[in-house]
Formats: sequence, structure tokens, C-alpha cells
Amino acid sequence: MQRSRGEFGFECVPATDQSFENALRKARNGERLAVADGIELITTGTDDEGIDPERKERVLEAADRRRAEAVGEQVTFVANLNNNVTTACNTGCLFCNFKDSSQHFRSDADEDHGGFTKTPADSREIVERAAERGIYEVTSVSGLHPAFALDDEHHEILANYDDAAKTVNYRPPAAYDTDPGTYLEQMDAMSTSGIHLHSMTPEEAYHARRGTDWSYEEVYGRLQKAGLDSVPGTAAEILVDEVRDVICPGKIDTDGWLRAMRAAAAVGLDMTATIMYGHVENAAHRVKHLQRVRELQDETGAITEFVPLSFIHPNTPLAERGIVESGATDDEDELMIAVSRLFLDNVDNIQSSWVKYGDQQGLKMLSCGANDFMGTILSEEITKRAGGEFGEYRSFDEYVEMISAIGRTPAERSTDYRQVREIDVDAPDGPRLGPQADGTPLFDGTSHAPADD
Repeated sequence: MQRSRGEFGFECVPATDQSFENALRKARNGERLAVADGIELITTGTDDEGIDPERKERVLEAADRRRAEAVGEQVTFVANLNNNVTTACNTGCLFCNFKDSSQHFRSDADEDHGGFTKTPADSREIVERAAERGIYEVTSVSGLHPAFALDDEHHEILANYDDAAKTVNYRPPAAYDTDPGTYLEQMDAMSTSGIHLHSMTPEEAYHARRGTDWSYEEVYGRLQKAGLDSVPGTAAEILVDEVRDVICPGKIDTDGWLRAMRAAAAVGLDMTATIMYGHVENAAHRVKHLQRVRELQDETGAITEFVPLSFIHPNTPLAERGIVESGATDDEDELMIAVSRLFLDNVDNIQSSWVKYGDQQGLKMLSCGANDFMGTILSEEITKRAGGEFGEYRSFDEYVEMISAIGRTPAERSTDYRQVREIDVDAPDGPRLGPQADGTPLFDGTSHAPADD
């Protein structure tokens, strides 16, 4: 798949004293799996190299059965919009091609760049227009712009540092062509029109408290008062620090991610959790990650869904530097979904990402343990910039057609899964769960043009 992972000298390796057959028996019986069990299942046995196709099918069957027992035959999706505020970032993650170096955004820069920064007014207009069309969730995950601060008080604290650009990654908004506003101003702008705001990853929360002695609880509490409704558990990548040291050394560590997520739950925010796999990590790292997510859910009960994200490699620094040559294989993708279902016995919803897998493979994941098929998106810049080839948005008609074709029941859901509406396959329409949703189709015919525009 890529350069040998042994070259990185990882201490965590996929070797166990468990057997595949014992692990599969435990999974079929609904017993809580140990890390060794998960490793045996996700590798189809550590006694031989490669994935055994017959054993793989047995793991997938066990996961699909568990899915049916846990959540039934519905395949859910959400009417949502992605509104990422800025691509300006200087964290330097090697798996990312979403960012643009923040120095190029400064008013005194000569270099051109293809990035963007939106003001709070821009964000409000985008979200209000989406809400009028029936969208009821906005997901916002942005670069760590040096001029982004939690609020005016945070700006004052950061500005008082000597050499703030180096010590706390801060430059004042006046140094840039476009002022992103504060995090609180962006939250207020995007929580307009009764829409559910899903934003502020642990990494963004760290950026919103950098240079202060504020706790994550205080930061998430202020964000919640400004309009934040739930937290995306991205920035997780692989929750094992020896992997993070290779792919994102400038990012918060595993403990920092977990502390931030606990804080979000403590102030009453729902959250999701993710894994980004298929780069330099090995099977043991993937299962250790699942263990940490399961422990977090045992502690908080706040995780509404788990989202495996298959690494899209082509335009990323990891690929450009020859560290990886490809992402995960189809077999690895299917086993990642299946073992997530079997290992995360306390998380009801496992998502299949059609943006990452494409339609055909994304639908296959729905028979490997997944029960959710993402959302309408309307805008998706992160995967596209990394070289993703699968679309940017999806209509309700397409969802109904695809889900019905595999014999499952299409259902519209709210962000938190507390509202679910089964859709009549003979009369598909548009969103109905949002405050301005009246069933009007999101798109006009097959053109993917907005129905109202």
C-alpha cells in the first residue's frame, strides 16, 4: 500500500496472543472486545500476511447482523451545509491539502493563493440562504487563522505577548486582507434561522484558548452561549501519539483531544468522533483509537455517531514527499467499518462517507455495519482539495433511489438523531425536519442547481 510502516519504528504493532476464531466468536456473541480481539478481526488474523477474503466476509456478516440488531434497517442522512470559514493555516499537517499558508493571506504578501476567508456577515448570508431551502445543519471546520481569537478579550491577551506570531501563533486582523471576526462572532452568525451549528473541533478549541489559562470548559461554554450546538470530533486522525508525531506534529496530542472532548460533553454539547486511517498507521493503531473512543463514550455518553474517514492521498504532503503512495484498500475500508461496529458497542450510529468512498463503495459499507450515509453537504472543500473524486452534494431523490436499491429504508434525521423521518419511496421530496423545511426539493431536476435560484 505504501512505504513499509516498520520504517517509522512504531512501538505499537499488530501482534496478539489471541486467535481470529476466538475474536469472531466473542463478536458474534455480543461480548465486549479487547484490543487484541479488534486487531485479529481488522487483520482477519495476525497469523498470515494480507487479508483473508473468507474470514473478511465472516467479519462483515457479524457486523451487519449487529447493525440490524442495534439500529434496524433504516439508513439515515441529514440535510446539511458545509461552511468552512477560512483555509488560512500554518499548522503543517502532512495529510492535509485544505489549508493555504496563512502568510499568503496577509496584506503585505505578494504571493497569490487559491484560499479564502469569510467574514461573519458572509457566513450569515450563506447559512440563511441554505435555511430558506430547508437545510437545518451547518458544519463548519476551518483552518487555524492567526487572526482568529475567541473574542475581543482574547485579542487583547494575545496582542500583549512579545513576538506573538511565534509565541502564540497570533497576528492582528489588521494584518490581513479579510478579517475572519472572532469565533464567537462566527458562531452567532452561523446559528441563525434556527439552524443546528456543528463546529469547533478540539483543535479549533485549542486555538480559541491559546495563550490563556482558560479551560476547555470555559471556551466551549462561551461558544455554546454564542450558538454552538454540537462538536465535530475531527482532528482526531489516529489517537496514538507515535502516529501523530509523523503526520501532524504541530497538532494537539491525544490527551489534548480527549480533554477537549470531555469538556464539550461537560457543558452539555453532543459530539461526533472520527478516525482518519490509511496513511502511515497500522492495524493496531486503528484499534487503539477505537478503544479510546469507546472509553470516552463510556465516560460521557455524548457521542452521537462514529465516522471512519479513509485517507485521500493524491495532493497531500504525505504523497508529495513519497511517504505514502495510496490510501486504504477496499478490503481495509470494509473491515474498518465492520470492526468499528463490533468494537464500539456503546455508539449506535456508524457513518459511511460517500465523499470518501464514492457511491458504490459507500453503499457497500451499509452492509458492513454502517447505518448512516452522511448528508446533502452542498459544499465540501476539504476532500476535494486533497484529490477526492466523488461529488460535492447530494439530493434527497438520489438518497432515496440508492438506499431503496439495496433494500433498506431511507430516513431523514436531525444532527443528533433524536428526530428521524422515514421517507416514502414513492413520493420523495426534500427536507422536512428543519424550521423552514417544507419538503421542497433541494435541487432542480438532475442539474444539481439549487431549486430556488
